[in-house]
Amino acid sequence: NGNAGFQQLLERLESDPVCQRLSLKSFLILPFQRITRLKLLLQNILKRTRPGSEEEVQATQAYDALEKLIKDCNENVQRMKSTEELIYLSQKIEFECKIFPLISQSRRLVKCGELTALDFNTLSPKWKVTTRPIYLHLFNDCLLLSRPKE
Repeated sequence: NGNAGFQQLLERLESDPVCQRLSLKSFLILPFQRITRLKLLLQNILKRTRPGSEEEVQATQAYDALEKLIKDCNENVQRMKSTEELIYLSQKIEFECKIFPLISQSRRLVKCGELTALDFNTLSPKWKVTTRPIYLHLFNDCLLLSRPKE
């Protein structure tokens, strides 16, 4: 998004009839779609092979290898999404001191959301309750509370 030249080139390429007006994302997703189609094809091959035959053994080995590949791909996609979330969050959050590195290979965001903090003023004769929004960011290894910039 920050590179105007790349954006112009991408728009020109995506509008080209050769690309059939498909976006870059669709071309990036295409290999994953093919892998899942291969899995369906191997399932059908396994249904039609004779039990105990050499073809069944080979098809089963291919199916197991494909299952492992799909699992690895899904794990890597999840890891990349998690890293993207951390990068986005680190751009939004401003620390008073930079002693806490938010982006880490092993860290991932589990849950985040807005909460309301209640402040009780016990110094006044009447109990006065004030509210302010805070944000909770639960990671797999720590809990981060933040508040909007005033």
